[in-house]
Amino acid sequence: MTATPAPSAVIELLKPLTWFAPMWAFACGVISSGQPASGQWPVIAAGVLLAGPLVCATSQAANDWFDRHVDAINEPNRPIPSGRIPGRWGLYLALGWTGLSLVVAAALGPWILGAALFGLALAWIYSAPPVRLKRNGWWGNAAVALCYEGLPWFTGAAVMAAALPDRRVLLVALLYAAGAHGIMTLNDFKSVEGDRRMGLLSLPVQMGTERAARFACQVMALPQVAVIALLVGWGRYGHAAIVAALLAGQLVLMVRFLENPRERAIWYNGTGTTLYVLGMLVAAFALRPLVGGA
Repeated sequence: MTATPAPSAVIELLKPLTWFAPMWAFACGVISSGQPASGQWPVIAAGVLLAGPLVCATSQAANDWFDRHVDAINEPNRPIPSGRIPGRWGLYLALGWTGLSLVVAAALGPWILGAALFGLALAWIYSAPPVRLKRNGWWGNAAVALCYEGLPWFTGAAVMAAALPDRRVLLVALLYAAGAHGIMTLNDFKSVEGDRRMGLLSLPVQMGTERAARFACQVMALPQVAVIALLVGWGRYGHAAIVAALLAGQLVLMVRFLENPRERAIWYNGTGTTLYVLGMLVAAFALRPLVGGA
């Protein structure tokens, strides 16, 4: 009989540290909706739960199950390859979290259920054969970026408005999701050798680490330039200046990152990416009076 995994191993499999990005994006969506939070806190709390501990955690469990052979090379101490999540428990947990996510999403309304269905479908086809989007860094990173930034932002705005969000909210959310493609590329630097051996065409494998690093920086920077231009066009000059200052800080950090991409990718994720997500919050506050007064 297969042993039951310890709770600590289950928590490690679900990777709470990864929940921050979609929860932050969901909060940006709530703020950008222009709707008052009073009386909506239970719904907001349920949305945060859906974005992080449910949908994102599902994606992590599914990814680790289908990546267990790659992880045995790159990170053998992870819960599944190390045996701390025994047998097929990794798959069972991913399926269970999928069902729980759908139950919570259905309780939040049709727009949220639709977004959750889309996000969960991407999470599974990202990792699972025969599609396995992560086999190619172009498609895989796009799927993760959309699920981590764009979709939670949409969900936060939609759950507050109980309708399709304003087009300006959608545009800014889409731009930050596009920039997050570069962030996802940074995450691939830690597993170049294993990806190459297992035939996973991450962008560092396809392009080489130096070219992939430059590309990631460009992909992160250009959408922020577009956001700044939009904020200026909408008369949100102060917010545009703050986003521009945060981008300038990222550019300084990018110079150091590009000197040694493989060694400094994790460092940049902790510094430059922090400035990136702060810009998201500033943009959300810039949208709030525009959308609220629409």
